[in-house]
Formats: sequence, C-alpha cells, structure tokens
Amino acid sequence: CHWIKHWLYCHWMFDSILMTINGCLGATARPNSLSLPVKGTDLWTLHRDGEVKLRMGESGPEAEPPLTVNQMFTSTVQRFGNYNALGWKEGEQWKTMTYNDYYKTCRTAAKGFLKLGLERYHGVGILGFNSVEWFIADIGAILAGGFAVGIYTTNSPEACQYVAENCQANILVVENHKQLQKILQDKLPHLKAIIQYKDELKEKKPNLYTWTEFMKLGRDEPDAQLDDIISSQKPNQCCTLIYTSGTTGQPKGVMLSHDNLTWTAFVTGQDVSLTDADKLQEVIVSYLPLSHIAAQMIDVWLPMKVGGVTYFAQPDALKGSLANTLREIRPTAFMGVPRVWEKMQEKMKSIGAKSSTVRRKVASWAKDVGLQTNLNKMELKPLNYRLAKRLVFRKVRKALGLDRCTRCYTGAAPITKDTLEFFLSLDIPLFELYGMSESSGPQTISLPDAFRLTSCGKVIPGCKTKIFNPDVDGNGEICFWGRHVFMGYLNMPDKTEEALDSDGWLHSGDLGKHDQDSFLFITGRIKELIITAGGENIPPVPIEDAVKEAVPLISNAMLIGDKRKFLSMLLTIKCQVNNETGAPEDELTPEAVELCSKLGSNSTRVSEIAGGRDRVVYAAIQEGINRVNEKATSNAQRIQKWTVLEKDFSIPGGELGPTMKLKRPVVMKMCKDQIENIYKEVLTPTTPDNPLPSK
Repeated sequence: CHWIKHWLYCHWMFDSILMTINGCLGATARPNSLSLPVKGTDLWTLHRDGEVKLRMGESGPEAEPPLTVNQMFTSTVQRFGNYNALGWKEGEQWKTMTYNDYYKTCRTAAKGFLKLGLERYHGVGILGFNSVEWFIADIGAILAGGFAVGIYTTNSPEACQYVAENCQANILVVENHKQLQKILQDKLPHLKAIIQYKDELKEKKPNLYTWTEFMKLGRDEPDAQLDDIISSQKPNQCCTLIYTSGTTGQPKGVMLSHDNLTWTAFVTGQDVSLTDADKLQEVIVSYLPLSHIAAQMIDVWLPMKVGGVTYFAQPDALKGSLANTLREIRPTAFMGVPRVWEKMQEKMKSIGAKSSTVRRKVASWAKDVGLQTNLNKMELKPLNYRLAKRLVFRKVRKALGLDRCTRCYTGAAPITKDTLEFFLSLDIPLFELYGMSESSGPQTISLPDAFRLTSCGKVIPGCKTKIFNPDVDGNGEICFWGRHVFMGYLNMPDKTEEALDSDGWLHSGDLGKHDQDSFLFITGRIKELIITAGGENIPPVPIEDAVKEAVPLISNAMLIGDKRKFLSMLLTIKCQVNNETGAPEDELTPEAVELCSKLGSNSTRVSEIAGGRDRVVYAAIQEGINRVNEKATSNAQRIQKWTVLEKDFSIPGGELGPTMKLKRPVVMKMCKDQIENIYKEVLTPTTPDNPLPSK
C-alpha cells in the first residue's frame, strides 16, 4: 500500500499548493475538483457500498447523534407503538394501522425481499400510486440492506427500465397490470422477482407474486438474517435512491444515506414545530409522487419522527378527489405543488362568480382585510380581522378541509405572486419551501413568524446557504451545506463533480439572493438562463410569472430567446382537464369563459382563440404584455412577439414533469415549428395603434 499512501500525500500537497496560490491571487473561482475518496473519510462517494464522512458539528443540531432508519423507527415504536401510523380507504370505510403493526409488517416485507434474493446495496424499485404497500416496500427494502427506489408512474417503459438497470434492481414492486407491462417489455439482468400489490394477476408468470403471496414468504422466514443485516447498517451508508426527473438529460440516482433522512426529519420537524403524538398527533394526506423527495420527507419520514399519522388519498387525487379526502381527513399540515393551489384558486373564483351580490361584497371585503392583516398585522384593527374570520375565513377553510391545518406549504416548482396573495387574502398563508433531491428535501422554509411574500424563507437549523459569485444585485448561484447534503450520484463521477465542490458545498444550479434579513429569494435557474444574441442574461421565470399575473387567462407561459435577437413567448389558455387521463381539453375553464365574457368575447374553447381567431382576446393579451414590458429593466427584456398554442401543457403531453415543472427542452422540441415561424417573420413593433403582433 506504500504507493497509495505516496499518491495520496502528493495529491494532498498539490491541493495545498493550489489553495495557497488561489488565496494569494484572491481567486473567486469555484473550489477545485473532487479527489479520490478513501472509504468513510470523504464527504462524497460514487459507489453503492460507499460510506461518507458526516458533516457533524460540535454543538446544536449538527451534533445530534446519527441514526439509521431502523433506529429512528424503533424509537418511534417504543414511544408511540399504539398510535395510528397509516390510514387508507376500503370502499367507504377508513382503515388504520398502528406503529407496532407498521414496524412488524416492514420487517416481514424485508424478510420477503431477502427470501426472493435481494442482495446488499441493490435496488427494490417501486412503481405505483401512494399506498400502505408503497411505504412498507420502501422501508422493508432499507431494513433488508437494499435501496428503496421510487419510480414515477408517468415514466415510459424505457425510463422505468433505465432506472431499474441503473440501480441494479433485484426486485420490482408494481401497483397493477398497467405498470407491470412497462417492466415486462425488456430483460433486466439483475431482476429476480416482481410483486404486484393491487388487483388480481391477469396471468401467472415465473417469479411474479401477488402482495399476499409475497408477505407469506416473509412471515415464514426466521429473523436471524434480517437482524444481522440491520445491526451491520451504518448511518453514513446509502439506503435510498431518488432519481431526478430527467428534465435536462438522463435521470441521475441521488444517493441518500440513513443520516440524510433521519437527521433531516429531525431538524425539519423541529423547525416547523411538529408536535409529538402524545401531545397532539400530526395528520398528513399523502398524494404527491413518492418517487419525489418532497413527498417522501413529508409523508414518510417526518410523521415517523414525531409519531404522526399518514392517510392515503385516492389514485385520482389530482383529477378531483383530493378535495373530498382533505374534507374527510382534515390534515394538520398540507403540502401542495403550485398547480394544486392554482386549481383550488380557480375553483373558488368560479364558485364566487356565481354567488349573490351581497355574498360577493362580503367576501371581497373580507379578502381585503385578510390580505392587509397578513401583510402588516400591526396596522389593522383586530376587530375587522376577527369579524372577517367569523364571516368568511373559517367557512372557506372548512370547505377546503383545512380547518385544522396550521401549516400550508408550497414547493417543487415556482408559484405566482397572484396565487400567494389570493390565499393570503383568505387568511391561508402558503409557506414556501425550497430544496432539492440532493439536499434530502428542504434547504429553506418559510414559517409563521419568518415570512416574506415570494421568499422561500430562511435556512433550516444546522445548515448553511451561501450565494456563490454574486453580481452587483446580490444574485448568484445558491449553494448548500449540511448533514442533509447527498452522498453523490450513483456511478456518475462527472455529474457528482458538477454538483459538489472540493469543500463539500452543493451547487444547486439555481440563482438567488438574500435580503437584509437573510430571507432567500429564487431568481432563476442557471440552465434556464436565456442569453440573447446581444449577450444579455435573462432569467425567464420572473417575466413568465409577470405575464400570467397581468393576463389571468394564461395558464402557462414560456419565454424564448436564447441566441436570438429578441424575446418571444409561447402561451397557453386555461382549459378544462380530462378527469381520467389528465390531458388538456378544448373547453375553457369557467373562470376563463367569464374573463372572455368581460372582455366582450364569446369564446368558450381554446380553438376559438388560438391562431389569432379571437382578436378581442388577442388585444387583451397584448395589453397585458405591454404592461409587463413597461416594467422591463432593459429593451432586451421586452417580449416582442408571442403566440397562443392550440393546447395547454400537461404531464401526459410531456411538457410538464411529475411535479408540474416545465420541461423547457421538451417544449422547445415540440414547438420547434411555431418558434421558427415567430423568428422568420419580420418584427412588427407593438404600439397602441398596432396592438397585435404580426401573424
């Protein structure tokens, strides 16, 4: 081993000399590349069996003793074993499972996985909607020494197979026949068994099991092998792989350690003041994709830490049934992606438009009071607020199923100021979260006593945020530090090196700035930055949000202009969504019909507007864009041309990711012809005399 020691010494000497030179020159360049880690001594690894050095501190949350998932789970079982842990609906009846039974069932699943041949540090892929079986398969895989690997239900067969092969999945757990078909289309070299947890098997195949058959395998197995594996697990080893949604390329396997999950659950629970079950049990509704870290942290790990109970929504939650589940369960905390809050907003506006004149006036007055109270509580008389709360706010919360909810969160994608202000006016502040898969979920959180409109809040305890290479306005790349930072991307040295610098800081790829009180504001994404032909850097999201706010008829807006002489924009109109498929339809939403009517338009379908068919609506859109352009910081940031597409963006259409995030490269490809037409045509200046862009 003498030559290895010599190599490491030389490498260390080289790094030291380089750091000294950089220090003398006052360099602001990103810290130098990662070097070859020795097992357990470095902050990162690429290997499935790797161990990392935990970012421990001497005091405070950073000094909290590291735990494995099993240690956190057994601690909760000891404290809250007889409390309900999970709830699900069978027909019209809600069924529950206690923490004692939850843990025993996870152990049974773990033994079943081992019986089926799960090898250490190999994947158990889970492909299906949120359910008790999803949770049990996830935790069972971890206890058995494998990796829990969620796979998006919206993935194509090719994408499912990529994940299964990348994590070397020995076992796949699928919801139904539809998801099973995605797996059966190709030969996976490491696959030993498939388990289907819902519906009857349509055909018997070798190594294909029902959930009942699988659980029986585990019950018949002795405990010794599982106990040996559990006792050998360390907090700094990988237990979960979160695959990025692949909006900018192939999905990356984010390696999260036991400590990543258990420590993040600990500090986040403390930060948002979750209560232990013996004081007041927290109630959560699980409906967001569990293959996403936000849903896992909120639905699985945070409730486990404090003894909370998680109820499962129906598979058609995002198609309409979520509202019923919320009213039945009445959660104490609720996380909604922006589109969920936008849908609620649209529904309430639609109902409000049909109310009597008196009701509308009372609601409008109450909303004014609510907004002003929440923006500046000190300046308003409490009497106004109390009256508004009694007349309107309580009824609204009850109708939404949020009457017990003290924490309403939004995250995973940008939300408009209009939606934030709408809910704030109803005395429902939406607390923005910000983070990423690579930070085990949260990095910053807004809190009731630390809240700024459009800010993502302040950094969670025990972690750090820094702005790398800030410009004159304080905007720069947001970087993270803490025990929540991931281990590395599985078998991807180049991508890991892009994300982590040699000092261990995680480079998010997001642009942001702090205000004077350390509130973080996201201003864009580096990869989304538009660099015009004139060399101006333009973050698209603030301009897109401004257009959606100025023209309420607009559902989605996407700014174009990279390497172009001017900016243009693709727009979609708010339309109805098919409840079965989630695909956009031609009919406008009730709110959109009402907006058209107020403009003097009779349009009730997207096809009656797109392509310049409704000049009244087009003139209104142009007026809104003119207002946005008036506030532009430079001529280069003005939208010169735009077009309305024939259909809205959606998950089934491929334009949106699982958390409703815009897939810009996909849209660029799909709308290539429309974009080229925009830039082919001679630019016609938009003036009051000529309100329409040339067509």
